[in-house]
Amino acid sequence: MRFFRSILGILLLIIGLNAIGGGWYALSGAPAIPREWLNNSPFEDYFIPGLFLLLVIGGLSLISAYCVFKKYKYGSRLSLYTSGVLLLWIVVQMSIIGYVSWLQPAMAVAAFVMALMALKLKDVRTS
Repeated sequence: MRFFRSILGILLLIIGLNAIGGGWYALSGAPAIPREWLNNSPFEDYFIPGLFLLLVIGGLSLISAYCVFKKYKYGSRLSLYTSGVLLLWIVVQMSIIGYVSWLQPAMAVAAFVMALMALKLKDVRTS
């Protein structure tokens, strides 16, 4: 279990920091990202998606990582929810802008791996 907890926590930490960086970049206007990607979306710019990425994906991932590392009772359950939110984010993103980066499938795979590791931890199954 220690192995799964460590890998899950590290993965959550990496995803959280990446999401915060990406969200910050989007909030700053995302100058190198084509605005045409938003043509089929409800957004005029990257502010709202960036805010969601920074606060929800980044924040939830970092909180989950903290809870996993601290071995809090619901840490793996929170991680399971975080993986679901991340997967939903990627599905919605790809349905709006399509496939534009190798990070999209990589994050989808990471979400599945996080879910599997979270399920391996005892507190998801017993609480």
